[in-house]
Amino acid sequence: MSLLLNDFRRMRELAGLPWWRVGVSVLWGVLALGSGLGLAGLAAWLIARAWEMPHVLELSVAVVIVRALGISRGVCRYVERLATHDAALRAMTRARAGVYSALAAADVWSLRRGRAEDDPTRLRRGDLLTRIGRDIDDLGAVVVRALVPIAVALVLSVAAVMTLATISLAAAGVLAAALVVAGVVAPWLSARAAREAETAVRADRIAFTTAAVTVLDHAPELRVAGRLGDALGDAAGSAARAVAAEDRAAARGAWAAAALPLSIGASVLGALLIGIMLYGSGSGAPSGPLQPAPAGGITPMALAVLVLLPLSAFEAVAVLPAAAQAITHGRAAIRRIATAERVRNTVSPRGLPPLPAGRRIVVVGPSGAGKTTLLMSWAGLFDVPRPGVTFFAEDAHLFGTTVLENLRVARGDLTPEAAEAALRAVGAGPWLDGLPDGLDTELVGGAAAVSGGQRRRILLARALVAPARVLLLDEPTEHLEAAAGADLLRALLDETSGLVEPDRTVVVVTHRLPPDHRAGTVVEVAPGGSVIIRSDSGESAPTCGSALRENALPIR
Repeated sequence: MSLLLNDFRRMRELAGLPWWRVGVSVLWGVLALGSGLGLAGLAAWLIARAWEMPHVLELSVAVVIVRALGISRGVCRYVERLATHDAALRAMTRARAGVYSALAAADVWSLRRGRAEDDPTRLRRGDLLTRIGRDIDDLGAVVVRALVPIAVALVLSVAAVMTLATISLAAAGVLAAALVVAGVVAPWLSARAAREAETAVRADRIAFTTAAVTVLDHAPELRVAGRLGDALGDAAGSAARAVAAEDRAAARGAWAAAALPLSIGASVLGALLIGIMLYGSGSGAPSGPLQPAPAGGITPMALAVLVLLPLSAFEAVAVLPAAAQAITHGRAAIRRIATAERVRNTVSPRGLPPLPAGRRIVVVGPSGAGKTTLLMSWAGLFDVPRPGVTFFAEDAHLFGTTVLENLRVARGDLTPEAAEAALRAVGAGPWLDGLPDGLDTELVGGAAAVSGGQRRRILLARALVAPARVLLLDEPTEHLEAAAGADLLRALLDETSGLVEPDRTVVVVTHRLPPDHRAGTVVEVAPGGSVIIRSDSGESAPTCGSALRENALPIR
């Protein structure tokens, strides 16, 4: 029990779920199912009373109440669904944002030791996708399918037993026993089945997700290597093993499913037998609707209520086996999500070269010396992102949407005119003119829809339209023909070219620096992380490389 309560506490802390939202959902749920319970009892009374053929005016109040209960049941149920899903979606949003924030703050650059399960930065993409996707969804299901239904079932069960006890204590005892079987024993069996299935299926499910992500990301390479069939076979095998494990664990789930109709049947049959005995022990039914029952007996209306009320009482506990499964899945999910939150502290680069406003800076050096690492340090990607500083990676993503929307990734309010001007400024005008729908042409498959050179031009145009005051560009002219790439570099490094506003700072990493460039500062990164800064005045500062050396960052 202590472990269960501890897991619930961790769920609430992760999701930031206020109890009053759950309380509102429970209140509306009680009103909805309470209306159903009252509707069943009053309808039973009305049917039995109408059998006595009283004056119709004596039934008018009961008829109106039955209609009101029928309407309120649907209305309250609708409002309860809205309130419950609102609370669940808010909780899922907070939980997912918290996990993303923890992963974003993680130190993914230091060397790792130990098991991958204990370090979220070493998880495979499929496993990590499961934790931030399906596991967060399982936490939301705990609110929708477990917390609220359990509280509503508890309140309604007590109300039904107490109502039946006013007619017959024996029938109330039978109903209470049947509710315990349906609301406690059946969920326990269901939880055991879910726990066994979770244990058996989890590894195969993660293996399937990992294999599927591998196929989706690397299908062309796998096909060329002749391994696509093996990868698809691995995914299919993992899926088949997961289904087989679920089938093996379904036996207890079948018993849990059978417990509910058996409990309903036993309760109704027991109430019927008790009612028949009580009705037969009296001296006959009273003639008036409000007259007391004969000594030792019950009225026909009470007999009808005694038999039909249990049918409605079980509506609240019918969902508890599913609630038990949701709790089991949620507890397993919170443990995996807790692992995703256990991240290490980030590093804090020190001794970075300054970035003066309006400066044109070029970073050169051999491959692997640390040029990209220096740009990422400037952007704050190793500790806290710097406001107004944007890093545009060499392998930045192109989305499978229109050309315009790909540019709006950097600036959401970008107009089509500004987008076209940026593309033409980087030399993509002829390509743009050849597109069937211009800026509205969809890049099916993202980067796969364009050549390497056009991809670089689109990414450079995206950088130019960004509102950042400092642009950090990693190999912006890679895959371009030599002459066109040199012209673009000259324009990027020239404050008077008009390609970039003069008051914005531009930092470019390149392997092909034109000899006639007009960069104000050249940063030379040597192997091992040492940095030499050469300004346009001819001065050099060879002691600004501590950002790469002191923090032992992996240089690229």
